Amino acid sequence: MEHVLDQIINGLQLGLMYALIALGYTMVYGVVKLINFAHGDVFMVGAFIGYFGFQHWGLPLPVAIVNAVVVCAILGVTIERIAYRPLRYAPKIAALISALGVSLFLEYFGSLKFVFGPNFRVVQRPFEEVRWEVFGVTITNIQVMIAVVVVLMLLALQFIVYRTKIGMAMRTVSVDHNAARLMGVNVDNTISITFAIGSAFAAVGGVLYAIAYPQIHPFMGIMPGLKAFTAAVLGGIGIIPGAVLGAIIMGQVETLTSAFLSSQLRDAIAFFILILVLLIRPSGILGKNEPDKV
Repeated sequence: MEHVLDQIINGLQLGLMYALIALGYTMVYGVVKLINFAHGDVFMVGAFIGYFGFQHWGLPLPVAIVNAVVVCAILGVTIERIAYRPLRYAPKIAALISALGVSLFLEYFGSLKFVFGPNFRVVQRPFEEVRWEVFGVTITNIQVMIAVVVVLMLLALQFIVYRTKIGMAMRTVSVDHNAARLMGVNVDNTISITFAIGSAFAAVGGVLYAIAYPQIHPFMGIMPGLKAFTAAVLGGIGIIPGAVLGAIIMGQVETLTSAFLSSQLRDAIAFFILILVLLIRPSGILGKNEPDKV
């Protein structure tokens, strides 16, 4: 029984990190109806910037995280300005191909020797891992840190979306761009800020991921990005609570599959879930039935 609870805690840790990435997918989709497939690579950039910050530049961990957040927010806005804004009113397939192009560019540009390099890098954690036994269940200080950071960020996001003017603008733009313009909302700036916030979440997720699973490389964003996208679809893409719910389910499924079936099956089952959701309920668990949602 303790082993099952240990795996549930591990699944929660993984799911919370997926949630940080899935929120970026769901926010961008909710505002501009775009699947930003480069988002997983922004997560990778965040992991590297954080890694350089606390391991090579000697920055305290909070400063390294802020550094990664700033860099990734700028990167997210730059991607939106260069790759997506010119195609905003083009057919959806054009924006989708552009997203895949940006993703591949970031991966292969990052693997150049003068950028991040093609090799795996071992991350030396900025603090020692501490394990506690609580009622027979093992909990680490890394898991506690991840849970606290993710909960604080989710509360901050809820405050931004539902208690600020920019959040009101984001919700207005998500309904209708033209109506938002008529109401005096600067649509372009609102979309840029949405990309910046989503990228900031991915950056924090990248740094936490590098600390929890201390090995990074330029292609590390592919699988977590796809899993987080699956989580966003599972919960109902465009719906913030749905992204968190889907991410936690994905984390549990992946961890329990690895622990009790086979680690080789975890990815297959994750994407089987995606296919199943698209076939049975394409709007996701919390989504409304809309034929063109995904």
